[in-house]
Amino acid sequence: MKNKLKNNLRLGVNIDHVATLRNARKENFPSPLNAARLALDSGADSITAHLREDRRHINDTDIKEIAYNFPGKLNLEMAATNEMLEIAEKIKPFSCCIVPEKREEITTEGGLDVINNHNKLKPIIDRLREIGVRTTLFVDPEDINLDVCYDLKIDCAEIHCGTLCRLHEEEDKKDFEIEFNKIKNFSKKLFSNGIEAHAGHGLNYETTKLISSINEIEELNIGFFIIAESIFNGLDKTILTIKESMTIGRSLEE
Repeated sequence: MKNKLKNNLRLGVNIDHVATLRNARKENFPSPLNAARLALDSGADSITAHLREDRRHINDTDIKEIAYNFPGKLNLEMAATNEMLEIAEKIKPFSCCIVPEKREEITTEGGLDVINNHNKLKPIIDRLREIGVRTTLFVDPEDINLDVCYDLKIDCAEIHCGTLCRLHEEEDKKDFEIEFNKIKNFSKKLFSNGIEAHAGHGLNYETTKLISSINEIEELNIGFFIIAESIFNGLDKTILTIKESMTIGRSLEE
């Protein structure tokens, strides 16, 4: 179990939507591999990519190229399926984050139902651990999920921030404060039980500052906002600005 807080905060950049743009015209550009290279050169600590069942953006070749060209940098988001486990066994990313997946969804809509899927998740997590891959579950910050996280002995839990980010746009910040405190308390409980708290989904410059003020959170994974902003400001500048938001937020930590 960890016994002290870290002040550093890592950034994973999700490049899925570089592939979304490429696939819209069925071209071979823009290149997710080049986006990964630029992100790492601009200060990202890792590259996150979600290989979906329907391959709607990132595909198998993308994953192989990123893993080969940037060893130790790929955080593979994957559904809890045998197909995805077999891919992870072959490419051996440094990290796998197991996420819920529905074909009809536009984007991930919430955290995993870890309670009802405990028996399905356990052999996958055990196998990832056997091959030396960091294990992460994407979860909602509900205390009911904690016991399963502890029982499965995961390395990390990435907290779904979509609800928080939507509430941040509301004029009345009461519900936002409730959700923020829920994430903060959830992160503290993860930390006290030796599990790294990560956060992602929906974060922008402002919400990144707020989430970064929670000292127990050690990693952020941000994708769509960074790729969208890069259309106007460039990928490198957008990543640098996100990192500035992280630094400002860290200075606000209690």
